[in-house]
Amino acid sequence: MKRATSVFYISASIIAVMVIIGAIMPEAFQTVTTNIKSFIATSFGWYYLIIVTAITLVCIFLLISPVGKIKLGKPDEKPEFSRPTWIAMLFSAGMGIGLVFYGSAEPLSHYALSSPTGETGTNQAIKDALRFTFFHWGIHAWSIYGIVALVLAYFNFRKDEPGLISATLRPVLGDRVKGTTGRVVDIIAVVATVLGVATTLGFGAVQINGGLSFLYDIPVNIGVQFIIIAIVTVLFMISAWSGLGKGIKYLSNANMGLATILLLLIFIFGPTIFILNLFTDTIGTYLQSLPKMSFRIAPLDTDIHQWINDWTIFYWTWWISWSPFVGVFIARVSRGRSIREFILNVLFVPSIVSFFWFAAFGGAAIKVENSGLAKISSLATEEVLFGMFEHYPAGLIASIIAMLLVATFFITSADSGTFVLGMMTTNGSHSPSNQIKIVWGVLLSAASVVLLYSGGLQALQNMMIIAALPFSVIMALMIVSLFKSLSDEAKQLEVTKKKKN
Repeated sequence: MKRATSVFYISASIIAVMVIIGAIMPEAFQTVTTNIKSFIATSFGWYYLIIVTAITLVCIFLLISPVGKIKLGKPDEKPEFSRPTWIAMLFSAGMGIGLVFYGSAEPLSHYALSSPTGETGTNQAIKDALRFTFFHWGIHAWSIYGIVALVLAYFNFRKDEPGLISATLRPVLGDRVKGTTGRVVDIIAVVATVLGVATTLGFGAVQINGGLSFLYDIPVNIGVQFIIIAIVTVLFMISAWSGLGKGIKYLSNANMGLATILLLLIFIFGPTIFILNLFTDTIGTYLQSLPKMSFRIAPLDTDIHQWINDWTIFYWTWWISWSPFVGVFIARVSRGRSIREFILNVLFVPSIVSFFWFAAFGGAAIKVENSGLAKISSLATEEVLFGMFEHYPAGLIASIIAMLLVATFFITSADSGTFVLGMMTTNGSHSPSNQIKIVWGVLLSAASVVLLYSGGLQALQNMMIIAALPFSVIMALMIVSLFKSLSDEAKQLEVTKKKKN
């Protein structure tokens, strides 16, 4: 109990201090975080490319390895949730708001504003735009989430360790996981989680504000975004109060329903054949060029190197900073699945859905721009989606559904975040108290507001990149720990098998 209390108070104090500094000295806060972010992106870009690719290869190895038969739990345990509900929950927690925020904006930006290959506005630029968007949101991204979730679920449900990041490092650190070293690991994980979730909540508030501005001329400013965050905070507190089996479960299924409706609207009323052709062609080029993209740093081309820092490195750090949160949550809802089933569903199902999502929304936006109907690339990032809808039938309906979808994704992300932070600061409890969840809910919302106030989207991105670096080292140790434990278990299983024979 003493350990859990210290992790809670220290991590909550760190976040509170950051919130206060950001509120009192927003310009200084923005300057400092920008300088740190620039240093990390410039000095460690190569490192992020290597470690994320290594994580992806580890996941693929576990998928095809004999240890894939091992269950994340006891041998006779059954999954708690049905497969559709399970996938809906991990998808809602994993990337919900980001898919809506960047669904049209990222492919359009790569095509019309800043190409990953330096060539904009051409047919090749369209192909490059979708290929790199798939890269950012595909197997690499879900491998980051998957490996953290897998390690947590394995040690928590099979080895009966607490549901803490530090507990997964016992094979490497020994009993030090119970002392100061373990507490430092958990505090880093909590701070990274808060910053990652707060960033995404900030994106959600900006997206809703952008939709309201585009449709109803409501101004885009911190005041409106504060009101949006305040309203959604009350809603996700109500959901968090109801617990994992009710609030998050029902909202996750509602998210998938709304997302499906929105996707069908743009698929049916948008450039259907173009979307299908783009999806099919990009899947091929994505798979063909995956090794090259994975290690692409462009050391001799300043412009493309900067593009990689601004997009690829930004995304890798975003997924890493989110991985403790998403990892703990996915682990919690994945009890009873085998390692092979887990990796197959966590890596490939969301990736394929994401690919089709970007082909549909990105393709529809590019089609508008490429045909000369409108220059929607000149719109603010948060308004691009709504600008695209304006040029297709049922655009107003789609815009309203999109804002509802962002709101429900906002609620599930924040709801899941408070649950996970409650677990991480109560010694891995699977049922953290409502009081703890409320404290974290308030801090998450406050951090979102302050980050928006102190520098908007740039401040959000700065803090993610900063938080991701120390946690990436912890992820590497988690993988070493997993392999050490799996190796020991494989030997035990082999001995048991020989005795039976």
